[in-house]
Order: sequence, then C-alpha cells, then structure tokens
Amino acid sequence: MSRRLRLLGEHPIGTAFVTPYVVFIAAVFAYPLGFAVYMSFHDYFFAAPGAIVDRPFVGFANYAAVLGDPAVRRAFGNVLVFLVINVPLTVILALGLATALNAAIRWRTFFRVSYYVPYVTASVAVVGVWLFLFNSNGLVNSVLGPLAPDPSWLVNSGLAMPTVAIYVTWKQLGFFILLYLAALQNVSKDLYEAASMDGASRWKSFLNVTVPGVRPATTLVVLLATVTGANLFTEPYLLTGGGGPDGASASPVLVMYQRGIEQGNPDTASAIGVLLVIGVLLLALIERRFVAREDR
Repeated sequence: MSRRLRLLGEHPIGTAFVTPYVVFIAAVFAYPLGFAVYMSFHDYFFAAPGAIVDRPFVGFANYAAVLGDPAVRRAFGNVLVFLVINVPLTVILALGLATALNAAIRWRTFFRVSYYVPYVTASVAVVGVWLFLFNSNGLVNSVLGPLAPDPSWLVNSGLAMPTVAIYVTWKQLGFFILLYLAALQNVSKDLYEAASMDGASRWKSFLNVTVPGVRPATTLVVLLATVTGANLFTEPYLLTGGGGPDGASASPVLVMYQRGIEQGNPDTASAIGVLLVIGVLLLALIERRFVAREDR
C-alpha cells in the first residue's frame, strides 16, 4: 500500500484529478506535435484513406526550403513586430486599468464587465466593427481628416500589422485585467498604508508596492500574451484578407495554413510549426529570465 502511494506522489487524490487533463494534453497536443515533427522530416503529402504510399525521409530539406522562403521569413518578422507592440501594451494597459478598477470607484462592476465583453465576443462580429472603423472611409479616418494615412490602415504595408496588434490588445485586454485583479487581492493593504505614512505619492506606491506585488501575475501575462500572439491566425485572416497587403500582416500560423491546407504541402507547413514552437520556447525562457524574479 505504501509503495502504491509513493508511486502516486504525496497527494494521490490530486494525482487522480490531474490524470484526465494529462491524458487530454497528450492526445490533443503531444501527439499532434510529435506527428508534426515526423512530417517535417519526410516528403509527406495527403493521400486517400487506406492508401499505401511512400513518404521518404528527406532530413532537413523541408527546413531548408522553409528558411529559404522569403514569405516565411517575413511572417516570422511580422509576428516579432506584433509581439513588440502587443506584449508591452498589454502589460501596461492591463495593470493600469486593473489598478484603477480595484479602487473604490463608481460603476466599478459596469467597467469590469465592459472590458471583458470584447474578449468573449466572437471575433467575426468584432472584426466587422473594426473594418468599419479603419477602412478608407471609416470613422477613424474621418476624425483624423488630412492626418489619415494613405493607403489606409489595413491596406498599408507599414501599418497593417501594428493595427492588428492594437486590435488584439484591445480584444484580449479584459482577460488580462482579470488576472491582475486577482493578483491585486493578494497585495497587503498594510504596505500601501506604510508607504503613505512614509510620504509616498500614489505613483510611487504603484511603482514600489503594486508592481512588485503582482510580479508573478506579470510573468504569467507576458508568457500568455507571447504564446497567444505567436499563434496569431484569425485576426490577420479576417482583418487583412489573409495576411495582406502582400504578406505584410501574415503570421507563421497563417502561412502554415496556406502551405498545408490550401497548397497541400503539410511537410513544409509542419517544418514552419516546429520552428515556431522552438522560437516561442526560446522567447518564453528569455522572458522568464528577465521578467520573473525570485523572492529572496
């Protein structure tokens, strides 16, 4: 009996509850990832069900083809631009708004719900509103007048990806605000009182009490924003008509879809996916190194 408990860990009930999720992860994520790695090293193509076809091993040929493709390289560059805009903007806005919504203000519940509604609203519905706002004759250009960019936002090669990044930041902001609101509940009010007694202003209290107090949440927000941003697909597909203009807003996942599904080359699409996973893991390690600080 004791040996069995040791195999299940110190908390066997917890292990029992976690097991279904582990099986789910293995079936939905681990197996497809392993199969993608297999396809990336073979001349893989779709065939009729039950058909026996030869899919020879080609080594790193698919990776060489992907790395030599200007469209793929541009897609990875586009997603880096997206992350440089989206991640810092998400952290700053989410933390600032969460701090404001955590204070005793009127209509606090209304504002909390208002920020969360875009996150749970279908992307197709919200994209229609943004297309109306940012098209050539949209509300934003009407307000800007002669300052409006030409070509307009979503058909401008220099502004398409930043516009998508701002849209994604706005749409997902409610979720990250909730994470920060939960973290703020664990920041002791005694710290704010001590800072006030020392003569600290609200800004200094925010920098010296709030920001360190929610650092674990900041690490989580940065990692989640990076992972979701690296998997960008729906927004450029809908907002810019599939990564336009001329691939200026294409993401690696969108290029994977075009190569694998539309063009029938799942082997090169898998190579793009494997490179994306490696890139995201490296970014996550770097961010964790510079954002997360262990308490001493």
